[in-house]
Amino acid sequence: MTRATYRFREFTIRPDLRPESEPIMSTMQCKTCDESGPTTEESEEGTAWAAKHLKANPDHLEYREHITRPYHFEAGAWQ
Repeated sequence: MTRATYRFREFTIRPDLRPESEPIMSTMQCKTCDESGPTTEESEEGTAWAAKHLKANPDHLEYREHITRPYHFEAGAWQ
């Protein structure tokens, strides 16, 4: 007969704020035509793209922002 012992560990998921983590990236997308601006670390670039897109397409009034934020699990105590 084989015996096994199992231990459990708590983990917590959090935004990855470590220096080596990937940067937070964002992209603005026009909801009317699905065209997207550049994917950048600076959200101001996305809003500038949206303003430029609106100027060229005055009836494109709705946009969405896509954000990519890295997360990681932090190990807790063994139980």
